[in-house]
Amino acid sequence: MSVSVYIAATLRGFADRNNEIQAEGRSVGRILSFIKDEYPELGRVLYEEDGSVRDFVNIYLGDENVTDSPITSVKDGDEITIIPAMAGGSGANDSVISDERRKEISFGDPEIDRFNKHLMLREVGVKGQKRIRAAKVLIIGLGALGSPVAQYLAAAGVGTIGIADHRKVDTGDLICQPIHTSRDVKRPRTASVKDTIRNIDKGINIEVYDTEITPDTILDIVTGYDVVADCTDSYPMRYMINDACAQASIPYVYASVYQFEGQVSVIDASNGPCFRCLYPAPPTPGLVPTCAEGGTLSPLSGVAGSVQAAEILKLLIGGAETLKGKLLYFDLWNTRGRIVKMRKRAECPVCGSGRGLIDVSDYDYEDFCGLKADDSEIPVEGISAEDLVARIESGDEITIVDVREPHERAIHRFPNAVVIPIGQLARRQKELDPTHDTIFICREGKRSILAINTLREAGYTGPMYNLIGGIEATRHIIFSNEGAWL
Repeated sequence: MSVSVYIAATLRGFADRNNEIQAEGRSVGRILSFIKDEYPELGRVLYEEDGSVRDFVNIYLGDENVTDSPITSVKDGDEITIIPAMAGGSGANDSVISDERRKEISFGDPEIDRFNKHLMLREVGVKGQKRIRAAKVLIIGLGALGSPVAQYLAAAGVGTIGIADHRKVDTGDLICQPIHTSRDVKRPRTASVKDTIRNIDKGINIEVYDTEITPDTILDIVTGYDVVADCTDSYPMRYMINDACAQASIPYVYASVYQFEGQVSVIDASNGPCFRCLYPAPPTPGLVPTCAEGGTLSPLSGVAGSVQAAEILKLLIGGAETLKGKLLYFDLWNTRGRIVKMRKRAECPVCGSGRGLIDVSDYDYEDFCGLKADDSEIPVEGISAEDLVARIESGDEITIVDVREPHERAIHRFPNAVVIPIGQLARRQKELDPTHDTIFICREGKRSILAINTLREAGYTGPMYNLIGGIEATRHIIFSNEGAWL
């Protein structure tokens, strides 16, 4: 049986950059065994040592999750999709806005003129638009996803919009965050977004949280909102939002983007699977690149954020088919998409039989996501950008290994670096000289740590160092000309 296996972008580095592979086998397990034999590095990423699929990976046959069903048979022409973490519903969902709150809203001629396109829709009408006006929506993260969400919710007339982000606008944000302009660079993102949506509708009540959200503060922040939009870009925040919304009984709309691919889902732990059901654990730090490391096509976040905003409005209006219990996965570059069903895990500590096992304020999200040092692991020795430059200029015999993907090296390039993407390190370790110091580099100094640990597990014994802070840390001392060092 010949089956097409679609590989998500974050995993393609372990499959020779292939986005689709033709595999032979009569069952899902046989197909995946074929993939593991053809691409051993991909197999090591997908599976634990005991042969079980890693918790951050889901495998679908069509729209059926077969992650735990390897004996499921396949036929010629079937499609299997491997969807890792990046960052359903019924057809008659009730609105999250009560009739009492709706009836408190009144519209005059200005509102009728402003919202006339919604009022003409039978599914929205006056009642639906009043629910939108009565609603309170919190947007956490005002970057690539938060930009379109904020703009469309403001344009739709959401009465109260909370905006939360502690970062400032950077020049590199502008390509994917058109809510900001060049004049907003170095301003707080909250200030820029507040000005923009205030100009869209001066009747909106805007609540600003220009502070980093922590396990100690998140419950106080989300409580009182009808819906939360998860527009963040880190795994600790994603799990924290999931757990806090479950604890506060608030539905939220999740979205994530990477390069050309996006994911969107409606999470309501009270009535369906939560984010921990979809991805019980995140990938190893550095294994799956972030959009900051891997890039993002400018309109991608607009597409994902627009779908996110639409799902929020459907929750407010009621009566619509939503993505509750489903995951929308799409690839703009290859023009394909799929809606797959999410499964509720009986053992889930948030929405399953273990409900209540996680107290947000007491939970260590950094540790859960592997971002804290493990005392049992041999620490990775680092080298500063200044020390690396000094060794290069003095002519030391060192080897620099660049573990980034090809498209990343087009921006900043080390002229004498050995190029070995992280997915190829184990099989190409013989290219390294164990008698020389080897310095591993990536964009932010995270994947390079994973690279060193990967080589240790593969048996490499030479001295290895991580460039602390990655190439980002070299900007103030290393200048480039057409992508190369001067």
